[in-house]
Amino acid sequence: MTLLAPPPFAGTLLTPASPGYDDARRVWNGAVDRRPAFIARCRSADDVVAALDLARRHDLAVAVRGGGHSIPGWSVVDGGLVVDLTEMKEVRIDPASRTARVQPGVTWGEFDAAAQQHGLATPGGEISHTGVAGLTLGGGIGWLSRMHGLACDNLLGVELVTADGEIRHVDDTTDPDLMWGLRGGGGNFGVVTSFSYRLHPVGPVPGGAVFFPGERARDVLRLYRDLGAAAPRELSLVAVQVTAPPAPFVPEEFRGRPLAGLSAAWFGDPDDGERMLAPVQTALGRPVIDLLGVLPYCALQQSVDASAPWGMRSYVKSDFLDELDDAALDALADHAARRSHPMSHVLVRRLGGAIADVPADGTAFAHRQAAHMTTIVGAWDAGADPAPEIAWARATWTATRRLARGTYVNHLENEGTARVREAYPAATFERLTALKTRLDPANVFRHNHNVPPSVG
Repeated sequence: MTLLAPPPFAGTLLTPASPGYDDARRVWNGAVDRRPAFIARCRSADDVVAALDLARRHDLAVAVRGGGHSIPGWSVVDGGLVVDLTEMKEVRIDPASRTARVQPGVTWGEFDAAAQQHGLATPGGEISHTGVAGLTLGGGIGWLSRMHGLACDNLLGVELVTADGEIRHVDDTTDPDLMWGLRGGGGNFGVVTSFSYRLHPVGPVPGGAVFFPGERARDVLRLYRDLGAAAPRELSLVAVQVTAPPAPFVPEEFRGRPLAGLSAAWFGDPDDGERMLAPVQTALGRPVIDLLGVLPYCALQQSVDASAPWGMRSYVKSDFLDELDDAALDALADHAARRSHPMSHVLVRRLGGAIADVPADGTAFAHRQAAHMTTIVGAWDAGADPAPEIAWARATWTATRRLARGTYVNHLENEGTARVREAYPAATFERLTALKTRLDPANVFRHNHNVPPSVG
């Protein structure tokens, strides 16, 4: 029996007996270990059509893999079929129109490198091995977001294969409602086989990070809050509570010790960079590690890759928050100090700026007025009991829940329907449900943070 006919398939179909199968089923989160029946490595939209036809004819659950960076491992499914897009790697930059066309197997590091050859960029994630596809479809928050919005705000159009096997070219003219849903609604509506983005001029970036001993976390968090409240949109800020790695830039006496730091990037006039970053560098006295300077944009985008290496076993909790009061900052400092694994960490990112310029109903990403976003990562070693770090992450997350105003779909674990609903206000979820019912009434694309179709 020919499994992938009709239609014809020009990619590679892997089964558990195929060479390379185990590598192909691995995803970023090393805690995920699933064994699909088939992995269809696609090279084109037509291959995606053929793969979906296989799933339909054999009643297989479908997972879609772009970068494989989904936190709960939605990129792979036990016993089903993975539509694997990792070999679709084309990036086309048009410097004249400041636009890009990018296939879904591309990572942000690859996209950034291609765009920076022309001094251009679009907002993307800050871990460079994250895929463009999932991050964009869920929103896409990164260093450039206060200046130029989310990745999805810069999405101009897509090529999309829907559940019925139709290849559609979608933009704000051909199907504005679907474009609305693709800007933050996740992978609920089909398989995107090409993204078109708006690009912006971005040169070398004044920025970097400073770190203080972990016992100064309260001071660092207050400085983050106060600087962020007055910051122009050109300034991006993140407060970090981490464990110092055994890296050359860390003084030997601080290696393996808790640190509290501020990461910053300035996207305004470069001549103003030193002045705008001075409070980060000097307000709390001399930092024990000072990495502020001027760095290439690609270097900025790769600067925290070591905090999320491929294969890391992790559990993540996250929320959007209102303005932080002293009690919330103290709680974050206290709980961060209780982490036990050196890769576990707590981040608080300043939002606002261009993110808040878009109306709440302008895209499926609707939590536009949130002031901050927490990202709490619990990590553990292979063979170790994950329960203590998971419990720590949950307790740290709970400490600021009273200020929560929704959550970021890209940071969700497999936490159930109620948490997916927190990612979308009621009116947004209702509109997403109607869109899902139109495009995927059988819920073929359900191995995700699912918006189910209406019943009946």
